[in-house]
Amino acid sequence: MKITAPLLLANPCDEEEENLATVCCFSAQGDMFLMSRYPDEDELEISLGDNDPSSLAGVKVTLSPTRLLLEVAAGDVDVLNGDDHLEIQFDAEATDMQELEQTLTLILDGVGTYASELS
Repeated sequence: MKITAPLLLANPCDEEEENLATVCCFSAQGDMFLMSRYPDEDELEISLGDNDPSSLAGVKVTLSPTRLLLEVAAGDVDVLNGDDHLEIQFDAEATDMQELEQTLTLILDGVGTYASELS
């Protein structure tokens, strides 16, 4: 599954939402992606489109300068509408890459794998 978004929004610590860390985007077609985790939770949540959030562990996320690749286990493909991966193409110029990387590290710490292809 692929999404093209103008930018990725990241917040490593939303104090109004009990320190929730979030990464989200909206495509030009209006598709929404949201990945979040509370600091005291052992799983992260992913919402795609109008679907209810799904809790996961074992997610792999790879960040490159213009792409975020999310890979889920075979048993979790229902979260991504039957796909085992989601590729989000985005504009790095419009995205705060430092904040995005910090947020991904927080969300995936202990519950997933984070790989950076940023130089």
